[in-house]
Amino acid sequence: MAEITRRQWLLAATAGMGVLASPLLSTRVFASNKLVVAALFCGYVDDNGFMQAGYQGLQKAEKQLPITAYYMDRVANETQAQITALRELAQQHKPDLLIAHGGQNTEAVIAVAQEFPQILFALTQGAVATENISSYDVYQEESAWLAGAYAALMTKTGVVAHQSGIRVPPGLRARASYAAGVKYANPNVRLLTNFSGSQDDVALAERVTQAQAEAGADIIYTMLNKGRSGTTEACRALGIKEIGNVIDWVAQDPQVFIGSAWADVGIGVFDACADLSIGKFEVDKVIKVGLQQPEAVRLIMAADTPDAIRDKIMGYQQDILAGNISVKAEFDGVEFAI
Repeated sequence: MAEITRRQWLLAATAGMGVLASPLLSTRVFASNKLVVAALFCGYVDDNGFMQAGYQGLQKAEKQLPITAYYMDRVANETQAQITALRELAQQHKPDLLIAHGGQNTEAVIAVAQEFPQILFALTQGAVATENISSYDVYQEESAWLAGAYAALMTKTGVVAHQSGIRVPPGLRARASYAAGVKYANPNVRLLTNFSGSQDDVALAERVTQAQAEAGADIIYTMLNKGRSGTTEACRALGIKEIGNVIDWVAQDPQVFIGSAWADVGIGVFDACADLSIGKFEVDKVIKVGLQQPEAVRLIMAADTPDAIRDKIMGYQQDILAGNISVKAEFDGVEFAI
């Protein structure tokens, strides 16, 4: 007799209960058998950035939900490497849900999901929705927009900067939003924006920082992983300021960071696991979380931020929520090269 997978058994059970053609899972069916979740993190789960936030979401899910979790990290941000890793996770662990953390996995997820139609897939910070894929998108563009406005209001030189590594859709959208926020708050402020090609190269980030500072930037918004430490130490040495992303960098290093575009991308990982565990994981969906959930998305400002600037930022936030400000997703300006 052919092996019956957990998902097939669950589907049969829910069909018997009158649930129509929808691959929703129910933990009640497996009271003594935890659901299995596997996750891919391209990069390092201790990067103090995007990958670590996603990994912490998986850790939280395993602690709080009836799941067993497996993961793989230190995988290159390259489609074929991602395909190989996802395929290995699918074959080795036979998960009910396979999570790929980050929109850079888009092509790989589409390819591997077709090979394993019996497995549910979740793509964080993505926009893919098919018969066995859903995306969970923490809308970091909104906190990035506020970070841009904040930088434009806080700069003393009239020049601000942005740094990222690889050109993945979430990073490109966040850069565009940051640029739009700068322009909205003060169109006379000059923006220096750079994609260096690496999220984790510390020395490269330091060189970009030095070049941007020499060009006049006194505030740099960083969207890096391990490479961020190169930017931070260069900012410290140069006496300029930094705005972080993903986590609360102001609390971590208040000497350098004046703000942080909080976007808890780990919520996407956790929510996918939670939906699975209570039988509410829906395929062919893109689930978005933004400023309306401040525990997920918000701008953190230093305690000594002038009240007038803080009030302006809060006003911008209300305008975004009310639909009076549209957060731009495309950038058509000039890029800064070293």
